[in-house]
Amino acid sequence: MEFRHLRCFLALAEELHFGRAAARLAMTQPPLSLNIQQLEASVGAPLFVRNSRGVALTPAGQAFVPRARALLEAAGAAAREAREVAQGVSGQLRVGFAGTVLYRGLPQILRGFAQRHPRLKLVLREMSSSDQLIDLQHQRLEAGFVHTTRVPPGCSQVLVSRQAFVACVPAGHALARKRRLAPAALAGEPFVAISRAVSPDYHDRLLALCADHGFEPDVRFELRHWLSVVSVVAQGLGVSLVPAALQQAGLPGAAFVPLQGDSPTYETHCLWRDGGESAALAAFLDVVRG
Repeated sequence: MEFRHLRCFLALAEELHFGRAAARLAMTQPPLSLNIQQLEASVGAPLFVRNSRGVALTPAGQAFVPRARALLEAAGAAAREAREVAQGVSGQLRVGFAGTVLYRGLPQILRGFAQRHPRLKLVLREMSSSDQLIDLQHQRLEAGFVHTTRVPPGCSQVLVSRQAFVACVPAGHALARKRRLAPAALAGEPFVAISRAVSPDYHDRLLALCADHGFEPDVRFELRHWLSVVSVVAQGLGVSLVPAALQQAGLPGAAFVPLQGDSPTYETHCLWRDGGESAALAAFLDVVRG
C-alpha cells in the first residue's frame, strides 16, 4: 500500500466516477483503475462496486475512508513538520545556563527569541558551567551559557556579557557603609566562595585576587550556586566577592559594595558545538548575538 493508492482511493470515493476522479488527479482512467486494483489487493477486500449504474463504495470501502484520510493527513503533517524543522521554523532546542545569567542577559534573549520564533521550543536547564561543557560534548545540549574561558575543542563561543565583581557583606557589617572598598578589607573575615568543582576559573581567580592584595581568604563555605553564597552572607555568616548582577536578586540582609582598583570581570559566554548548528540553533544564535 502506497500513499498514491490512498490518494486515488479518496478521489474516487468522493467523486464516485472514474472520469471525474481521474481528471481531479490529472491522470487518465487506466492508471487510476490500476491503482484501485492494487490497493484492493493490498487490503484484501473490494472497496468499490462497479456496475452499469456506476461506482459505489462497499461496506469495507466506507470503513476505509476515514482511515485513509487520517493516514494522508498524518503523512502531510509529518512532512510539514520536517520541512519546518529543517527551515528553523519549528522544533526544540535544549539550552543550559548558569543561574546568574537570569540577572544579566538571559531574560532579554528569551523574550526576543519568543517574539521572533514563537513555534521554536526552548527547554532550559540550570546547570553549572562544568556540567554544561560535559553535556555539550555528549550532545545532550545544543547550547549553553557558561562562566568559563576553558572552551573545549570543537566548540564555538560568543561573549554575552561582562560584569565587575563587588564585595558582598552582611547589611549590618561595618564595611556595608563604605562607598567603595579594597579587597584587602575582607582579610580576616570568614569567607564564602563558589565551589571550585562548579566554577574552577572563578574560584581560582578570586583566590588570586585576594593573594594580589596580600591575604589568603579564610574560606568557611564552598557552595554550588551564587545565590547560595549571597544567602549565607545575608545570614551574617561571612563575606564574599560576587558578580555585580546579584544585587538584583533582592535578598534582604546582604549589602554590595564596589571594589577599589582593577578586579577580575565575570564573563558569560554562549557555547555550542561546531558542526552541530541546525537551522533552529542558528536562529537562536542570531538573537544571542543581538
